[in-house]
Amino acid sequence: MKSVFIAYNQANTERVEYMLDELGIRGFTYWEDVQGRGHIDGDPHRGTHTWPEMNSATMVIVDDDKVEPLLTSIRKLDKRNPEVGVRAFVWNIEQMV
Repeated sequence: MKSVFIAYNQANTERVEYMLDELGIRGFTYWEDVQGRGHIDGDPHRGTHTWPEMNSATMVIVDDDKVEPLLTSIRKLDKRNPEVGVRAFVWNIEQMV
């Protein structure tokens, strides 16, 4: 099992949910109003007058064979609109209750 943490501009919220539905990934945890800044050239997303945009984040726990199709979809979304931004991070899940 793997955990995939997806951080994205709030403009991509519906696209991320659609992507999960299309891949048959039902369960997720969602956070809205997540603040941050891209590690290379991203602008801050702080919800302030100066930096008004905000991010959201979704975490899913999936079987190993779902990771690559999910990452492929995320890459396509990022290439489609790179200035909006989406990133994904994968962790091993050791145990789950």
